[in-house]
Amino acid sequence: MQVITSKENEMIKNIKKLKEKKYRDQENKFIVEGIKMVQEAILEQASIDKIVICEDCINDGTIEQELLYEIAKKDCIYVSEKVFESITDVTNPQGILAIINKQNAEEQINYNEDIIVVLDGIQDPGNLGTILRTIDSVGLTQVILSENTADSYNPKVVRSTMGAIYRVKILKTNNIIETLKNVQKNKYKVISTSLQTDKSIYDIEYKKLAIVIGNEANGVSEEVLKLSDAKIKIPMLGKTESLNAAVATGVILYEYVRNKIN
Repeated sequence: MQVITSKENEMIKNIKKLKEKKYRDQENKFIVEGIKMVQEAILEQASIDKIVICEDCINDGTIEQELLYEIAKKDCIYVSEKVFESITDVTNPQGILAIINKQNAEEQINYNEDIIVVLDGIQDPGNLGTILRTIDSVGLTQVILSENTADSYNPKVVRSTMGAIYRVKILKTNNIIETLKNVQKNKYKVISTSLQTDKSIYDIEYKKLAIVIGNEANGVSEEVLKLSDAKIKIPMLGKTESLNAAVATGVILYEYVRNKIN
């Protein structure tokens, strides 16, 4: 087993670059870390470019033999602890990470689902990751992101998805207005979240809807609101006027679930 011990190794330097968005975009790859995320990547048949393992994990039993057997079928790189610490993005690394090829960016919107979630300017990586995980949890398989939404392959986003990153198709649009007009042409209603309405999430039928969740501070953009077929809000009994974007998405999507199972 050959072990890379130099931080100046060209392959190691290229992996480090993937911590930056411009290199993730350029190489069309991203990093996932930890035993569970690598295991899920294998189970979900994600396009794994290579797996990097700290040599100590092979010797100390951190990684189960069954997973080691599956990893051995992939392109594996073994590195020293010092080298692994130079490429990890977590405080207490488990000694394993994988480089994943991004999904095909040219994939089209699936118009066979009841709900299409559209994110308009979501900035917080934790919120974005949680929203992707929630979308996956209700059985939906895609999300549309406006150009000014956070990078969905940011390491914090990837960790927050808890594996949903492999199952939710991420469709980035450079023109959210044109994309939503096309959604409307496919017989979907565009419903935006807004405090400026009397209509609540309990007043709509959850079929053929594109639900737009807006920026944490400013909400849905004015252009999108003007285009929308309707606006909805979550009723509040307390003094709080609005919820965190990820929490609001969860409340709305589980109203969809409640309607679907009743």
